[in-house]
Amino acid sequence: MDTLKLIGRKKELFTEDINSHKEQLNEIVSNSRFLVIGGAGSIGQAVTKEIFKRQPKKLHVVDISENNMVELVRDIRSSFGYIDGDFQTFALDCGSIEYDAFWNADGAYDYVLNLSALKHVRSEKDPYTMMRMIDVNIFNTDKTIQQSIDKGVKKYFCVSTDKAANPVNMMGASKRIMEMFLMRKSKDISISTARFANVAFSDGSLLHGFNQRIQKKQPIVAPNDIKRYFVTPKESGELCLMSCIFGENRDVFFPKLSESLHLITFADIAVKFLMNLGYIPHLCRDENEARDRMNTIHTEGKWPCLFTESDTTGEKDFEEFFTENETLDMKRFKNLGVIKNELNREDEKLEFFTKEIDKLKSAKKWTKQDILTLFYTMIPDFGHKETGKYLDSKM
Repeated sequence: MDTLKLIGRKKELFTEDINSHKEQLNEIVSNSRFLVIGGAGSIGQAVTKEIFKRQPKKLHVVDISENNMVELVRDIRSSFGYIDGDFQTFALDCGSIEYDAFWNADGAYDYVLNLSALKHVRSEKDPYTMMRMIDVNIFNTDKTIQQSIDKGVKKYFCVSTDKAANPVNMMGASKRIMEMFLMRKSKDISISTARFANVAFSDGSLLHGFNQRIQKKQPIVAPNDIKRYFVTPKESGELCLMSCIFGENRDVFFPKLSESLHLITFADIAVKFLMNLGYIPHLCRDENEARDRMNTIHTEGKWPCLFTESDTTGEKDFEEFFTENETLDMKRFKNLGVIKNELNREDEKLEFFTKEIDKLKSAKKWTKQDILTLFYTMIPDFGHKETGKYLDSKM
């Protein structure tokens, strides 16, 4: 399936930048040692493959998903074969004691790339998942940076999100707070990051769900009023690697995407997706009709679809990779923009945040409002969008 065609583009974004830096990129990767944390997710797999095919001296991959890790290795062996360097995978949680033991036994890396994250807007529906989101997106990041500092790692890379720019949901806000923690640590280690768009057909995404609905003979559901930017998995891997290797301390890389050329609705992608499979979309009025029609019309070359306006908590009306207060370098790369940051430490805020979270955990009791109030303290202009409805309550 041609992912580029489905998201309304004709060519890959970063080909010129990758080609113009090809020799330098290959030389650096082939002489370096890498650890990829969260390497079995969609972006993590893409990054791992970009590193692997450039023959690194050492490439270790950590992820909590044993099954996805198996598929990653199968994929790499089937596409690229083998390298002379040390390639190993470890089914570990980077927040665990087992990971700490793994790190203490080795930890000899030039580059550490952290792709682990709780990324779904739906993760803010309950206070318990929200607390895990804070642990994964913020504290595990802070911990693994300190470990990298202690072992003399040359560079730490971490993925942020476009939703961290003027966040309206807890996931985006958690990544914005993560960026504040990154800033503090950047005095002791070179750190770069990336904000980018939705990764088309990534695990757990709505577009990935389209494939699942077809396999399970279920209706396709999508919002028709939300436009989003998309990058392919390969592009996400290239963007992360470019930021990791060429980003200066505190740089944030982002794709140069055009509003007129690259924005597309989920409903439009659903139509392209179905037509690519040879089906004609059949629009339904509600969930009941969509389920009922599934039993009758897919044999006629049609597929039931339900396209509705979005009304769930945390959906951002538009996407942005930077704010008006951030300094940009738009000349260094053809299709990559760079946000330039000066050191701006907010130690008192970060210490307050850490202590307050520790208090809530110690009490083993907290509410969503407790966390939301704390987030407002950290991000005074946090534009949280609460509707009382969540994606889990929809088909």
